Amino acid sequence: MGKYTMAGPSVPNMPWQDKPADARNNQPLWRYNGNPVIGRDPLPGVARIFNSAVVPYEGKFIGVFRGEQTNGVPYIYLGHSGDGIHWDFDHEKIHFVDENGKDFMPVYAYDPRLLKVEDTYYIIWCGDFYGASIGLARTKDFHTFVRMENPFIPFNRNAVLFPRKIHGKYMCLSRPSDSGHTPFGDIFLSESPDLEYWGHHRHVMGKSPEWWESVKIGGGAAPIETSEGWLLFYHGVTGTCNGFVYSIGGAILDIDEPSRVKYRCERYLLTPEEWYEERGFVPNVCFPCAAITDSDTGRIAVYYGAADTYVSLAFTTLDEVIDYIKDHSLVRPSDTESGRQAGLD
Repeated sequence: MGKYTMAGPSVPNMPWQDKPADARNNQPLWRYNGNPVIGRDPLPGVARIFNSAVVPYEGKFIGVFRGEQTNGVPYIYLGHSGDGIHWDFDHEKIHFVDENGKDFMPVYAYDPRLLKVEDTYYIIWCGDFYGASIGLARTKDFHTFVRMENPFIPFNRNAVLFPRKIHGKYMCLSRPSDSGHTPFGDIFLSESPDLEYWGHHRHVMGKSPEWWESVKIGGGAAPIETSEGWLLFYHGVTGTCNGFVYSIGGAILDIDEPSRVKYRCERYLLTPEEWYEERGFVPNVCFPCAAITDSDTGRIAVYYGAADTYVSLAFTTLDEVIDYIKDHSLVRPSDTESGRQAGLD
């Protein structure tokens, strides 16, 4: 039994590699030595798959994948795997319908997240709602996908739901933005009684003076419920003379009031250093979108997009990543207050 515990199922067949003895800089995330797990031209008409999300399903794995079509328009494709590493993809994009079963396809859809809340799986993505905003759909069988009401007005990106209700409410992290490739951005929390009406918006945390997240941040994988709080893998962005660089960061949010940050790692957990992260359609990107966890062993596998071209894997353990975040934590008043902008609590 480890020092910390996490909620969730036992997933004994999850992808895994032990930490190598020569792990770079002793970082708490280490890369799969078979990266990238999804390469270029993964299926007909799709040039690249990246920034995608995966969950355990019926003893195997299923995922929703950002497929960048050869015409440049992104859509979401369904993938199936026995081991979480080798994937087979449906050749047709996911077919969304409305509440009455009629076609209801988005104009485009990218950077999906996928998670289960109670007995239903939810896909949440960035799409067009007269400007970039958030799309949401549900399924129980991965055959019928029902699009729901748009949670937020434009402009918004990087939305991810929590895996359970808190105080009887659904919770969602998002990153309000502008109409372009946003040169700013903080993470906010919103709540809903029914996944249709959203309110009680709270600021969670913003960019920091640390070089790797000095421009903007955004939610990544669905928060993981642990004995220390909600473990959040997120992305932090810095600006260079050659463009943005996306790294993976880590924080722990209060379990009952997740707009409050308990610990926030001042160091990145992973930054572009390998060829598949540094070289691609958009260079220098590590963009987390999903994490598979095994509650029995404390193992965590993080799926991240690399250079807007590939899907890659990194591993950690609950004890190692929480200790690393706590040992290198630096929280500021805007992290620890309630997020209502009513003076510091």
